[in-house]
Amino acid sequence: MPLKTEHTADPVDVTVGTRIRFTRKMRGTSQQALAAAIGVTFQQVQKYERGANRVSASMLVRIADTLEVDISDLFGRGAARGAIDDQLADLLATTGALDMLSAYASLPSDSRTALVGLMRSLQNVG
Repeated sequence: MPLKTEHTADPVDVTVGTRIRFTRKMRGTSQQALAAAIGVTFQQVQKYERGANRVSASMLVRIADTLEVDISDLFGRGAARGAIDDQLADLLATTGALDMLSAYASLPSDSRTALVGLMRSLQNVG
């Protein structure tokens, strides 16, 4: 009987993908627009962002150039980076997080305080 090998994404590939997604969203670029600019399908961009497919060095350069960032910003493991940067990038890469943060920032202070209280109470429900 043949051995089954289950592919799990390498943590570095996941980090790179998370940073690509985060940077793309911060730049207001769609997956479709990024894909067209770098010469792949938007499905391929999705795979890069999930860490399901590794991003080659040349593709990483194209992505960085398209998003107008330094390649080290996408790699995320430079000497100037820390665990807090990585943790923040992971949180902000969560679906809807940037939209929620943008909406949150536009609320008056008392509404933000109330919303944080609501979110904390929802954490304790489940």
